[in-house]
Amino acid sequence: MSEADPAGLPVLQQIFHPSDFTPESDVAFVHALKAALLAKAELTILHVSPEHELDWTEFPGVRSTLERWGLLPKHSAQSAVASLGINIKKVQAKHDDPVESVTAYLSTHNTDLIVLATDQQKGKAQWLSQSVAAPIARKSRQMTLFIPKGLEGFVSARDGSVSLTSILIPVAEAPAAQPAVQAAARVVSRLNCPSGVFTLLHVGEEASMPQVLMPDVPGWKWNTEICSGGVVDVICETASARQAGLIVLTTDGRHGFLDALRGSHSERILHRAPCPLLAIPASSFMASVV
Repeated sequence: MSEADPAGLPVLQQIFHPSDFTPESDVAFVHALKAALLAKAELTILHVSPEHELDWTEFPGVRSTLERWGLLPKHSAQSAVASLGINIKKVQAKHDDPVESVTAYLSTHNTDLIVLATDQQKGKAQWLSQSVAAPIARKSRQMTLFIPKGLEGFVSARDGSVSLTSILIPVAEAPAAQPAVQAAARVVSRLNCPSGVFTLLHVGEEASMPQVLMPDVPGWKWNTEICSGGVVDVICETASARQAGLIVLTTDGRHGFLDALRGSHSERILHRAPCPLLAIPASSFMASVV
């Protein structure tokens, strides 16, 4: 179990990133690496290969990325990475079923955050396609950051800089939105985002809008929007209209993370999200990502 900070929020110690070595996974990788750097955490990169042994050089280049970001000098030794306060593990699993491989690994290794690339197009054969990424998150019951295919996300692969000025937080009676609110505030604080807007979005009647505590975050303001219509449509349309760089939502983890994915709001939002999505199991009150 993770330690907690003075506010009672979990502190990241273990970050897990399954990779299929595609450009989409590279985008997710830089988000995982940035989170590890900020949290001084251990980052585990896992690849499932049913066909052949991989050379370690095929894994995402941690040192080359850190050198490109100006955090290490050129041609640094492998040991230089540890000087930044992080530990990197690269693991290869040989299995025909990537979901089983990943969940089997997680069943014996603690993790606080999973960072996954997802392909929103149905029918894709990539092992981190939508049909694979969601079950990994569901079975693992852990906080998960999804980076949809084709998006650059909020961490620059070029220099590691962060660009995040708008976060959308859907608010409903259940599951409680407070973990998502706390997580969103913690994200921008730890990513050193100087200013921006949190948008609390409730789809329904004003009278049914639950109360949430909105933490004071210097440079950031809180807006509330109440809309009618289909929940998934309104959330995705609002995210686009507000140019959200991140959607943070709480999911009901009582029976598995992204509980009852078949037709669930969380899964359908993930299919259409115009930006990265951070999903947090309500039962765990996982209210921090870094």
